[in-house]
Amino acid sequence: MKNTRYFLFGLSAVCVCMIGITSLNGSLLNPLRNAVGYVLVPIQSGINAVGGSIYKEASALGSLKDAMKENETLKAQVDELTEENTRLRAEQQELERLRELYELDTQYMQYQKVGARIIAKDSGNWFSVFRIDKGADDGIKENMNVIAGGGLVGIVTDVGANYATVRSIIDDSSQVSAMAQQSGDTCMVSGDLKLFKEGRLNLGYMEKDDDIRDGDMIVTSNISEKFLPGILIGYATDITVDYNDNLTKSGYVIPVAQFDRLQEVLVITDLKEAGPEFDE
Repeated sequence: MKNTRYFLFGLSAVCVCMIGITSLNGSLLNPLRNAVGYVLVPIQSGINAVGGSIYKEASALGSLKDAMKENETLKAQVDELTEENTRLRAEQQELERLRELYELDTQYMQYQKVGARIIAKDSGNWFSVFRIDKGADDGIKENMNVIAGGGLVGIVTDVGANYATVRSIIDDSSQVSAMAQQSGDTCMVSGDLKLFKEGRLNLGYMEKDDDIRDGDMIVTSNISEKFLPGILIGYATDITVDYNDNLTKSGYVIPVAQFDRLQEVLVITDLKEAGPEFDE
């Protein structure tokens, strides 16, 4: 009981003190408030700054993950569009080549033809000797003329059941009896792979008085042994008189076919029957 009285007495004293403190003038507590403010405000600001920084980092991390995911999606779309664009460009180029072959087919309607794709060629940058995907089973025979790119490409030299080999007019061993379409004067077009690096073929066997001039269309002649007449080879250029005998002249031919990127050709299935004047 004695301890209980002491406890009640102490509790009453604390209450009286608290009442007294609350009744004091607010100005007396201002220093205490200020002291507490100096201590607590920086701590609170620091906590807020750290919390804000953590929140920003978390938000940035989430945004980065979203951006990376979106980037992967966009990359996949770009790859798909690039592939589609490449395919469409290839189809467009093939369509243009086939359109050229169609125009060539129309230009030489007097001849029967078979279309073929090039499946192999010899080493080097030029299609001097190449193989096509049509052969004896498709009616292909040796000495059939091959055209593409607006004019003469070469001649079939070997035939298998489902393939054929073509020697082009730029090959070193190729010679074509030709003539100027304007005048009908004859000449000879000879292949030369070294010369063809300049985009030219040799043009010779012309008499000094022959009317063959720069810019004339050079076509296969009527007296050719193997080549059908009237097929465009190219255009004459740099025609000059030979100084060694002053009786002949020579020059060059710029062929119309592009022998660095042949892909499809037309094989003329008609064969030349007339005898030769020149040994080709």
